[in-house]
Amino acid sequence: MLSYKYTARDPATGEYVKANVEAESELSAAKLIRKEGLVAIDIQLAEKGAKSPGGRFNRVKTKDKVLFSRQLSTLINAGLPLVQSLRSVSNQTTSKPLKIVLGKVIADVEAGSTLSAAMSKHPQVFNQIYVSLIAAGEASGTLDKALERLAIQQEKDADLISKIRGAMTYPVIVLLVMAAVLGFMLVKVLPQVQTLYEGLPGANLPLITVILLAISNFIIHQWWIVLIVLGLAVFFTTRYARTLGGKRVIDKWKMHAWPIGGLFMKMYMARFARTGTTLVASGVPLLQVLQITSDAINNIHIEESITRAADKVKGGKSLSDAIGTDPNFLPLVPNMIRIGEQSGSLEAMLAKTADYYEKEVDDEVKNISTIIEPVLMVLLGIAAFVIVAAVLLPIYGLAGQSFIQT
Repeated sequence: MLSYKYTARDPATGEYVKANVEAESELSAAKLIRKEGLVAIDIQLAEKGAKSPGGRFNRVKTKDKVLFSRQLSTLINAGLPLVQSLRSVSNQTTSKPLKIVLGKVIADVEAGSTLSAAMSKHPQVFNQIYVSLIAAGEASGTLDKALERLAIQQEKDADLISKIRGAMTYPVIVLLVMAAVLGFMLVKVLPQVQTLYEGLPGANLPLITVILLAISNFIIHQWWIVLIVLGLAVFFTTRYARTLGGKRVIDKWKMHAWPIGGLFMKMYMARFARTGTTLVASGVPLLQVLQITSDAINNIHIEESITRAADKVKGGKSLSDAIGTDPNFLPLVPNMIRIGEQSGSLEAMLAKTADYYEKEVDDEVKNISTIIEPVLMVLLGIAAFVIVAAVLLPIYGLAGQSFIQT
């Protein structure tokens, strides 16, 4: 469990409350605060400077967890005792943070704890999905299969995230290069044009050059103001993005912004279906599947939709009916789930849904690249035209004046 400090408002009295809450994640903390009848305004980790295996600079990489899951599955399947298997995997891992955590897990298991209970003490490394699948595997005697499913789940999720990052990397790099070139032209090239015109009687700079020179002079002579404004903008933007309100705005933007809205929606559907497949295959009850999946989605609006669906399922509705009219789910998802419910093959239908949307993510990434490239070329062309015009128009003006005088 992690300790979070929060600021919330009591709707009944209008008073503000500041307190701490223990939860596995920020979203789980928000749920607990909501259950108390409070409206969360700000939620932050109580100890930001503490270093842990799940910390920013000491994080266990996904590939290390995948390798751990596969190795442990193989050893258990071969008939080795659990503690001996854990020690063997711990000795082989090259990840120091993971080795530290595994040492604590081994100590707890040797003291009589179950593997799932021992892992649940380290939520930064073993999230709720991981712990629930391990618990289901222990209960059914299929721990090796549960670990194998976990490895597949983690690989698929990491692959999705990698594709999203890949789609965003190219335009970001192009925009940064464009900004660097514009900055160089403004700071180094344009001032030389102004120098050429100084002292020439009757010489008038074009309007576009005057405007860019004003920007250039401001950056050169008031650069500290620019840095302060940029620094404050970054600080307040990141701080707002960590609040519950900020997350709601950003998550809504991800779902609907052009051209990435479709990409993120398909990624969320793939993650929902893939996580559901893994949990259902391991025998986790449906309500628990929904609760765990809502935490894994990483989008507040879809999480709330899954929570509402869980409440409807508790009331006797089928899952397909519970999410069928929800706008936060793409139409294929409830349709495939309905087929799975009617045929008794929910796991297989969820798996097919996950495969479909993972393929759709690939296609969407290609489509976005196709769309973004010409847009970026147009932006580059406009920027180049403005800079070239600001530099060449004064030069042509000087040449014209010289021709007239001769």
